[in-house]
Amino acid sequence: MTDLVVAGCATEAASHAVSKWHYSQIMPTGKLIKCGVWEDERFIGAVLFGRGASPHLGTMLGLDQTELCELVRVALRAHESPVTQIVAKALKILKETSPNLRAVVSFADPAQGHHGGIYQAGNWTYTGTSAVVTEYRIGGRWRHTRGAWNHPARPTAPTRLQPGKHRYLKGLDKQMARVIRRNGIAYPSPADEGSTVIHPTSGREV
Repeated sequence: MTDLVVAGCATEAASHAVSKWHYSQIMPTGKLIKCGVWEDERFIGAVLFGRGASPHLGTMLGLDQTELCELVRVALRAHESPVTQIVAKALKILKETSPNLRAVVSFADPAQGHHGGIYQAGNWTYTGTSAVVTEYRIGGRWRHTRGAWNHPARPTAPTRLQPGKHRYLKGLDKQMARVIRRNGIAYPSPADEGSTVIHPTSGREV
């Protein structure tokens, strides 16, 4: 049986995981809660929580920025443990270190072939998609509007529209979990965008 450990980790370890094993290869900015992941004492990645992209993420739930955060990165190399188990352990750490938090939001990007299988398997609530966004091609990569807004090259940079991301929510207390479930709608199907399917037990693509 694989010995799985999820615990706080250094910024350097989290940054390494994101640069090596997350499709964005970009470390989020701002204050982060960083959870390292080890299997049989071997570092296999990190799960990161942060403030998120918008200060208004909690508006629909009546929450302010101190009560809701975003799961901003799940950066893992090849591993044996189910992703749902890894995320559940990271959520436990989040609750212990940030007792004022009441909910977590996360997004699955259909442009990357993701429909949110790990969140569906973890019983997160689906609440639809975020707005379509404009991205700017600057410095050899595509940047979200907020990341390019003050960049001097933005006015003349090539642009593209990206579809909204699938939005999932998880309540951290029973009352908020009930509120979130009332806002839930049917899960999107992986067939809708031709993405891979994540097995609910193994956490692997099938």
